[in-house]
Amino acid sequence: MTTETRIDTGTDELLCAIRDRVAVITLNRPEVRNALSDNLTPALRSMIKTCGENPAVGALLITGAGPAFCAGGDVKGMGAHRDPKRLAMSYEEKVADLQERQRLLTGALVSVRKPTIAALPGPAVGAGLAIAMACDIRIAAESAFVSTGYLRVGLSGDYGIAWLLTRLVGTARARELMFCADKVDAARCERIGLVNRVVPDASLQEEAFALAKSMAAGPTIALRYMKDNLDEALAFDFATARDHEAERLVRTTMTADHREAVQAFIEKRKAVFQGK
Repeated sequence: MTTETRIDTGTDELLCAIRDRVAVITLNRPEVRNALSDNLTPALRSMIKTCGENPAVGALLITGAGPAFCAGGDVKGMGAHRDPKRLAMSYEEKVADLQERQRLLTGALVSVRKPTIAALPGPAVGAGLAIAMACDIRIAAESAFVSTGYLRVGLSGDYGIAWLLTRLVGTARARELMFCADKVDAARCERIGLVNRVVPDASLQEEAFALAKSMAAGPTIALRYMKDNLDEALAFDFATARDHEAERLVRTTMTADHREAVQAFIEKRKAVFQGK
């Protein structure tokens, strides 16, 4: 029988539960398409860090409540100047503040050394799209769509969206999506590589969780090194990346999980990994 452990996020605007070694993190402002807020965003940053470091968690699954993933920033709030402290900041202070908030959100999400999956029940826009792209894998419901969105509010982009978008879909499409801010339906997202899979709306959460569960049950050391190898493929030349792959491969041959996998193969059974 599966047990579920609910995690106190400090706000009802973000839910978190751990089930079968999967941390399911749910943005919970469905009335505004899960737009980011001064309560939700700090809680999300905290949960990414907490779950990323929790040895009881093997994978993170981020989704949205209701028929949306995340509409990005709260546009109505942008004109309300809710935080007088930020309004009084100098240009340099505002830049430093945003840089730090970005580092602790999409920066932290990219840095998690466990598989991360975004399940999109509906629109992912602006910073919401950046959060989805910062995950390793994206699964979208058939009715979902994405949009960069920044053009429509006269902004240039944040949370690393240009970097993430360019690496997922290439320079030409990234520029088109940024300059036009069109709605891109799930089917096209899959064609251009922006999402990995498109599934029926009714089965999104079930299929996303099943994938996250299978990854969470995997050999955690090997998965961590896989992420290192894949990240370095974007940053290093072939010879350097290849040499680092060799180092990590040798390390994994020395793990108990590797020995268990070999024994399970010989005995024709499913391996049970312990992360050792």
